[in-house]
Amino acid sequence: MPPGTRMAAAQMLLMRSAVAAFWEHPYERQLIRWGTRVHDDFMLPHYVERDFANALDELRARGHALDPAWFAPHLAFRFPHIGSVPVHDTEVELRAALEPWHVLGEETGAAGTVRYVDSSVERVQARVTGWVDERFALACNGRAVPLNPTDREGEFVGGVRFKAWNPPSALHPTVGVHVPLIFDVFDRWTGRSLGGMTYHVAHPGGRHYDHRPVNANEAEARRRARFFAFGHTPGEMPEPVEIRSREHPRTLDLRRV
Repeated sequence: MPPGTRMAAAQMLLMRSAVAAFWEHPYERQLIRWGTRVHDDFMLPHYVERDFANALDELRARGHALDPAWFAPHLAFRFPHIGSVPVHDTEVELRAALEPWHVLGEETGAAGTVRYVDSSVERVQARVTGWVDERFALACNGRAVPLNPTDREGEFVGGVRFKAWNPPSALHPTVGVHVPLIFDVFDRWTGRSLGGMTYHVAHPGGRHYDHRPVNANEAEARRRARFFAFGHTPGEMPEPVEIRSREHPRTLDLRRV
């Protein structure tokens, strides 16, 4: 069975199990007002996966045992792995995250009135393991990434929101692009960067692709070609200061700094 067919079958099984479970036990609990966490926590792969695991646990308690491994391809497809780098007994992993795009107002185009979609902003998730929070700090383009602990010792996650493109129509046309993203593992004891990585949203040599990826393998190859497990800030660097947003405390928005 092709992978796409297996993913569609697992998704159909999930929907039928949810309908059957709610038919026998209607959802009568009070709904949660998530507020700005919808555009903060649930944009990052870690919190989406954890929330989905809670939903599967509830279905399992109602007699519908669905294996979380069946939906691993869905998470890997929606949140592709960009790259990882080991630094001083720690590991920093970069993964694509969700980012809603805004629909702009009506403009006059060649064929009439059009409404552009602002696709200039993207988001990634950084996950660190074996992390010593009292010593290390993770910086992106010199700014501290707000790391939040998970249920595993020494593991933290945080999001980075940045402007990747500069299209003719954008919500913030005066804000420049922030790429490439340079991540540094800052050591507070020595005042230096112990290592890091660099991520480009386009071809690092400025090359323009002639066609879209023909399949997922080519898309993954292009994504890996834009990731470098080096390129951190050399020598001494100022300690990145963490300034958490009150609306989105788990995400560093480079447009606001």
